[in-house]
Amino acid sequence: MARDHREYLSSGRTIDYLSKINFKEGDLLYSSRSHPMVKIIKNTVATHDFLLTPCSADTFRIIYGDKEPHHGCEGNLREAFRKLDVDMDSFPPTFNCFMNVPISPDGTVRVLPPSSKAGDYIEFLALEDLLVGLTACSALQSNNYSFKPIGFEVFQDGSPRI
Repeated sequence: MARDHREYLSSGRTIDYLSKINFKEGDLLYSSRSHPMVKIIKNTVATHDFLLTPCSADTFRIIYGDKEPHHGCEGNLREAFRKLDVDMDSFPPTFNCFMNVPISPDGTVRVLPPSSKAGDYIEFLALEDLLVGLTACSALQSNNYSFKPIGFEVFQDGSPRI
């Protein structure tokens, strides 16, 4: 939340309260203090990830074997929040729009190419003032081995802000 940066969007609380990992229109996403923070208004793709943390240099080193890894989404978010005087020591799992991370019957997870198509989107309604970080994934598997930009719009009081 904008007023207390220690409160954050919580995958654990949300999954506990909704008893599911795939979300639909009308679902609420909860904070680490059990406050509803966001409501899903429209969702044309049922597959999003709310289990994984943002990739870091360590992710690319450990999982992908990169010898000189880039800082990934965690680094992008850390840098953006630092510019707002918000120090993020660590990142919880984030809501990863369009990421396709199925859970196999044996409990393993895989990052597969997105199931979204051009024109698909998800629309959120912030239920209070929020500080939101956006970053485009730089893991090859999450981008269907291509790095196409994903558009976004932020509306405040019914008019485009960005």
